[in-house]
Amino acid sequence: MPEQPGAPTVHATLPDGWEQGSSGTIYDYIRVATFAIGPDGRIAQWSDRAAKFFGVPAADAVGADPITAFVPRELWQRGRARLERILSGEEWVGTAPYRDQSGAESLAEVYAMPDSADGSATCLAVDLGRLRAIETDLAASEAVIRQTPTGFFLFDTDLKLQRVNGAFAAGLGRSPGALQGLAPGDVFRPSDADRLLLALRKVLTGQEPVLDLRMSAPARPGRPAGRDDERTWAVSLYRLTAAGGRPIGVAGQVQDVTSRSIAEREAAGVRRSLALLNEASTHIGSTLDLETTAKELLDVIVPQFCDVATVDLYTALLTGDSSLTANPENGELRRVAVSSVVGNAPSVLGAERGGVRVAEAGGTLCYPPRSPHARALRTGRSVVPQPGPDPLLRSTLVVPLVARDQVLGLVQLSRAIGSEPFDAREVAIAEELVARAAVCVDNARLYRREHERALILQRSLLPPGNPAASGLEIARRYLPSNNNTEVGGDWFDVIPLPGSRTALVIGDVMGRGLRAAVAMGQLRTAVRTLAMLDLDPEEVLSALDEIARGLGNDDAEPDRSGAEVYLATCVYAVYDAVKQRCTFANAGHLPPVLLVPGQRARMLDVPPGLPLGVGGEPFEEVTVDLPEGAVLGLYTDGLVESRKHQLDEGLNAFRTALTNGSDRLEELCDQVLEELNPHHGEDDIALLMAKVHALPKGSVGDWRLPPEPTSVARAREAACGWLLERGLDELVDTSELLVSELVTNALRHGRGEIRLRLLRDRTMVCEVWDDAYAQPRQRRAQETDEGGRGLQLVSLLAERWGSRRTPKGKIVWFELAL
Repeated sequence: MPEQPGAPTVHATLPDGWEQGSSGTIYDYIRVATFAIGPDGRIAQWSDRAAKFFGVPAADAVGADPITAFVPRELWQRGRARLERILSGEEWVGTAPYRDQSGAESLAEVYAMPDSADGSATCLAVDLGRLRAIETDLAASEAVIRQTPTGFFLFDTDLKLQRVNGAFAAGLGRSPGALQGLAPGDVFRPSDADRLLLALRKVLTGQEPVLDLRMSAPARPGRPAGRDDERTWAVSLYRLTAAGGRPIGVAGQVQDVTSRSIAEREAAGVRRSLALLNEASTHIGSTLDLETTAKELLDVIVPQFCDVATVDLYTALLTGDSSLTANPENGELRRVAVSSVVGNAPSVLGAERGGVRVAEAGGTLCYPPRSPHARALRTGRSVVPQPGPDPLLRSTLVVPLVARDQVLGLVQLSRAIGSEPFDAREVAIAEELVARAAVCVDNARLYRREHERALILQRSLLPPGNPAASGLEIARRYLPSNNNTEVGGDWFDVIPLPGSRTALVIGDVMGRGLRAAVAMGQLRTAVRTLAMLDLDPEEVLSALDEIARGLGNDDAEPDRSGAEVYLATCVYAVYDAVKQRCTFANAGHLPPVLLVPGQRARMLDVPPGLPLGVGGEPFEEVTVDLPEGAVLGLYTDGLVESRKHQLDEGLNAFRTALTNGSDRLEELCDQVLEELNPHHGEDDIALLMAKVHALPKGSVGDWRLPPEPTSVARAREAACGWLLERGLDELVDTSELLVSELVTNALRHGRGEIRLRLLRDRTMVCEVWDDAYAQPRQRRAQETDEGGRGLQLVSLLAERWGSRRTPKGKIVWFELAL
């Protein structure tokens, strides 16, 4: 500022200890101007703020008359008089109109301070309009803070409470003055204080505001413990800054959202309950196993719904007894499933509780008649027992398993200390969960009963032990599927036939369950009946096909005539130990496997044919010679096929296992199952293996006789000599008589050559061939009849006897025990 004559010099520097003002002060909000008037009544000093206030630079203002320069003309006289009094030593504060450089008129509040020493005056001018606006803003802010119904607080940059309103202080049960200067840890609980302190620091450092920070309301002094703990506050924080962006603190607003929080918790609880029920619908009952179903229930409810849970079922349910008892005094229960997320749960579950020894998984127990558990079993209704002495459990719920108006057991649910007790809504949810599980448990019970009956039926129809067969060593295995769901229709059989022959049968009824087992039993019985008729393999399968077409079943496919059929596959083979030859016929089954010593196992080329029950196509026979030591394998598809392994892969593995296996038949069976079953096990497995052992030398006597009367004597002589050579003297007399009768009948009813054959095996077998097709028929001879008693003698003296057709006639045979 240029110096003026007679005016004080303006210094640009500040005294020691003073600092240059910065932006962001109160002067940025109000317009302030300072200037000095010299003794001559002219402006002696003009500050930068004065230049901005009046819009006149210092070069133009210094030395000017303040009255004529800034005061309207009509007020010049009054203004000059006031200026003279100020310069004469009168201090003055008042309002004065002024005109800025643009000519606009405004009103300023002026404070004039005269200096008696030199007759000058220092003046301070404030824009009155801006000042009144600030006063209004402050009053409004004060009113908002004090009168707002929600809590308000202000933390300074040191994160100390600088100001609170009455609503906030009332929520804490304190006065506003008592809260001033406190830190968050002095007001809120430690966990909430840490969260609030972290949020305050983030907001103060310039991050986004924090909205709806949920906190527990601090406990009020003198109030009962726990009452205020249920109140919930929602806190919103935002940063306060000065005009230049300088942070001056963090303001916060508090709203009591206890009712909204309760509603949100209830809604969340409903959503969790629905999700729990949905999970139960998809998770429980995936199998038809009682124990698995119980464990699936506990997988759903622990820990989502409770901390400890057990399932107890009546022992009769698990043993297959259909006569369940609902009398707790007599009904023993078994703990089939236990689940817990509580530490030391096994010791808790095994402790004495209310006079009852609580069993662990697999244990049995009986509840006393007056216990809550017995009441739940007796009434079929849920019971909430009083809290017991368990140090870890707070609340318990006992829910009976009820299905089809029958109590099957009970489920006990418990919550640990620190969890909320069961309320009415959760009891209803638990009952719904247990009811759904009860239906699955009952289905598993009914299935187990049917499964056990089907299994008993199936096992009873399989040949016991290792059946004996002429010229064959037999080994067989039957393995149910690993999943233990339903009984299959696999079966095999070994049927002794006359003439040192053996029928080998293996089959598989399509389908599972009791009906498949029944159908299997019917077909097995039919095969045995047809085998006794000594029909050819192709004839046996043709007759079986007709029988299968008559096995009605709701699940079977109807044929073209509309009749229901039950489909099955089968291989029927007849082995002749004398000729070491086997004849096969196949009805849609997998081909037999033959292992010849020194060679690789191979599949026999047997025409597959159609499954039994389809009809319409004849079956074909194939005859194969079997050398000494050859192994014949019959099997079902469960051995070589699964969802993870294709049929060709399984067949190759089967042939490899046979080729590289043991020479001992029983060990060979075990090796085959060991190599193939672990890769499958999804279906039942039936395996029937036969190893050829030639009959000992001299076991067969064979003679051909002309159709002459002398052939009867020759036959008797040949038979007796053959028996004596083999040390069978005790059979000579009986054999002589019966051979004479059979050869005589052959001469009487036939015309061609007669054949006599004797076989020594497990029994002594005599066979007589002739060319007559008429089958012998035993009849009761009258006293006056001259004949008709020959077959009565045969039936009386022989162990067994019978006849079978041949392409050129028939064979009549009998057996004598050795």
